[in-house]
Amino acid sequence: MAADNPRGALFRVILPNQPSRVTNAELFFDLVFVFAVTQISHTLLHHFTPLGAVEVTLLFLAVWWVWVYTAWVTNWLNPELTAVRILIFLMMLGGLVLSTTIPTAFEGRGLWFAIAYATMQVGRTAFWLLATPRHRTAVWHNAIRILTWLSISAVLWIGGGLSEGETRLWLWIAAVSWEYIAPAVRFWVPKLGFSSVEAWRVEGGHMAERCSLFVIIALGEAVVVNGTTFAELDWTAGNILAFVSALIGSIAMWWIYFHKGAEAGADLISRIADSGRLARLAYTYLHMPIVAGIILTAVSDELVLKHPSAHSDLRTIVSTIGGPLVFLVGTILFKHAIRGFLQLSHGIGIILLLALWWFAAELSPLWLSVATSVIMIVVAVWESVSLGSKPEETEEA
Repeated sequence: MAADNPRGALFRVILPNQPSRVTNAELFFDLVFVFAVTQISHTLLHHFTPLGAVEVTLLFLAVWWVWVYTAWVTNWLNPELTAVRILIFLMMLGGLVLSTTIPTAFEGRGLWFAIAYATMQVGRTAFWLLATPRHRTAVWHNAIRILTWLSISAVLWIGGGLSEGETRLWLWIAAVSWEYIAPAVRFWVPKLGFSSVEAWRVEGGHMAERCSLFVIIALGEAVVVNGTTFAELDWTAGNILAFVSALIGSIAMWWIYFHKGAEAGADLISRIADSGRLARLAYTYLHMPIVAGIILTAVSDELVLKHPSAHSDLRTIVSTIGGPLVFLVGTILFKHAIRGFLQLSHGIGIILLLALWWFAAELSPLWLSVATSVIMIVVAVWESVSLGSKPEETEEA
């Protein structure tokens, strides 16, 4: 591959009508994030307080950001080459350190979390910069811009790791905010200015597949946790129904995301000229609530499985309704980005979930879970029937 690409030896060779597939090395790298997603959901489960929610949200944003930045870089570089594979394997090591420190990131291992995160972000970008030939001016300048922004945030991350309590929290909030603002302002730096649209062009099919696989990771983690929890319980009628409801809810989420949306997104981003713009909006930003909703639902599933007939307390209500709600908000915005209209089926699902909130305290966790699963099924069936009966370009499902 390198011999076929002498002017950019470590970059992918993009051929017309031959989309790049996700490589085995990238799939291997993603396995680390199965562990990371599990750590996030379990940390939220055991720290389900307002402060705990803020902290876990911050950790989730960091995990998502380090993964999606790596997806961008491996969209440009060729993971089949040894040097890029070594980068991916080193990123796996950093990812494992990052994941193991998640439960105690705001306690004793905050500095380890910060070092792992900053090293992954800065190190990967520095490799990309060194791998970019000088004659590819737009890409080379873009790498400099991103490295500059991430180096500044790295100082905030390390500073937070060296601090404690509220100081750590505020420094890390500043670091995350800085990094999430960066793409929106196109990584402006003095002298180099804003990055160009051309510098963000991606191989669309590969980017869409990478993000779809992360959704599978989140859904798979939820299914595994549900199965593990259910296996440890006495198999009563309530527990069995709770387990079935959780599985049906996961299947409905899969159907809503993959049946029409994922394919439409992959097709559009593979065809349009400004693929970088769509990748930044639909796959970098709008996939966050989709994944976050799945993780929050996994927390709910475990709570419901363990106490199906108990009183629905605040954390059960927030996770059971909030998970599907956040997921639907993410999917309706994602599909708006690729279709140009807000889908009625998703909007009605959001309204029904909000309406359910008023009656949630009167329902047991089991029937609350069943109600949310039924709503998700309604959304999935509505969209499937509607999009199956009319041309997708004019349908407002």
